[in-house]
Amino acid sequence: METAENGGDNDKILINSHWYWAIASVSQLGWAVSSYRRGYTGDHRFMPLKAFAVASLFLGASASASVAFLKASGIHKVEDLMGVAASIRSGLGIRPRTGDK
Repeated sequence: METAENGGDNDKILINSHWYWAIASVSQLGWAVSSYRRGYTGDHRFMPLKAFAVASLFLGASASASVAFLKASGIHKVEDLMGVAASIRSGLGIRPRTGDK
C-alpha cells in the first residue's frame, strides 16, 4: 500500500491494482472449484452450459492471476516484458535476437 503524495489527500491510502486482480483470481478459482465439486444438478439439456461456465471460470481465474503477476512485477507494457526477456537471455548466455538492440 502507498500513501498519496501528489497534491491529494495525504490521509488517503492507495492500494496497488495487482491486489484487485489477485482477489478476482482467487474468487473465480474458488467459485470454479465449488461448481466443479458440486457437479451437475438439473435438466440434462443444460449440462453443456454448466460445463462451459465452469471452464470459463477456470480460464478467467488463470487470466486474472497472470495480470496480477505482471502488475505486481512492475511489467505494464509489452516493452517492459521484452526487456525482462532480453535480460533473461543475456543472463543465460544466449545471443540476442536479431531485432533486439
